[in-house]
Amino acid sequence: MANRMAFVTGATGFVGINLVKALKESGWHVVALHRPTSNLKHVRALGAALIEGTITEKDSLRSTMPEGADTVFHVAANLSFARKGNAQQTRVNVDGTRNVVEVALEKHVRRFIHTSSIAAYGFHDTPISEATRQTGGESPVNYSRTKFLAEEEVRAGIKRGLDAVILNPVNIVGPFDTNGWARMIRLAANKKYRAFRRVAVPSAM
Repeated sequence: MANRMAFVTGATGFVGINLVKALKESGWHVVALHRPTSNLKHVRALGAALIEGTITEKDSLRSTMPEGADTVFHVAANLSFARKGNAQQTRVNVDGTRNVVEVALEKHVRRFIHTSSIAAYGFHDTPISEATRQTGGESPVNYSRTKFLAEEEVRAGIKRGLDAVILNPVNIVGPFDTNGWARMIRLAANKKYRAFRRVAVPSAM
């Protein structure tokens, strides 16, 4: 039987690299979408088929996404929490997801796996489950809003016949992480992270 084909957005990020690695180890043929400025060291070493493009331009996706791919893994996202980048973040997370969904429908992709975030659920004081009402769309944090709105784009695709799954990971730590939680943990351990240095630790009672 021919290898299953995966089209992966965000393949050069740390989650994307781990996904490509797992797919390749399972015998998948992986087409990895990347921007011109992406660091291709790891995905190239893993043997992925590299293709340049961007999720913010639908024509770019039309020319790069394989017809009838077994699965599109949509991992690409803008993770910034800086307000000055809100417009670009919305363009990537919401408009980009809409583009990937619409082209996946056009290309008759068999399944769509969308990597969202727990942030799409907003802030809650109690444990959450899939039955919890999502309040990310009401959040003052643009990242939370855009991840919620990106899920809405996927749900709109489902209504049009897209076979899709939405994942909501929490804090991801693992190999190839250089700028996320692993960096924060290293900075905190070396007392170089200001947010930790300024927290007063109460004396033991």
